[in-house]
Amino acid sequence: MTREAMIQKLRQKGLKVTPQRLAIIEALVENPPLHPTAPQIYREGKKRSRGLSLSTVYATLHEFSRHGLIKTLEFDQMENRYEANLEEHVNLICEGCGRIMDYPAAPAVDPRTLREEKGFQVHDTRMEYYGYCRECLQGSASVSPRGEESPGEVL
Repeated sequence: MTREAMIQKLRQKGLKVTPQRLAIIEALVENPPLHPTAPQIYREGKKRSRGLSLSTVYATLHEFSRHGLIKTLEFDQMENRYEANLEEHVNLICEGCGRIMDYPAAPAVDPRTLREEKGFQVHDTRMEYYGYCRECLQGSASVSPRGEESPGEVL
């Protein structure tokens, strides 16, 4: 999603476009890494809005997620990540470096079909593949091409 599209959605939801929110939007859509953590968004946003605090970043990300402007990716053993790409896609999650990449994909099941056949209303989807990115595979002798650890080594 672009900066302009997010601002438009923000206004459609009746939310104000403050300097802090604008800094967070820009950090989400204009800067790598994709799928940043709240502290990464804070560091990038602080460059644009001096009045930005980490607590404001967390509160704003929660608000954006609640209104469907972004997705919050929650993990058990990794810090939560945030993304502005709301299109159907698979998240490729590298277990070596923690990087998350988007891969375009059609939905496996059409949510409209679920509603018609089962009376189930889908409000969110998330598909993830776990493995190792090219850089981790090339840089680590402890990871096999199938993503298995070598005996005795822990990543």
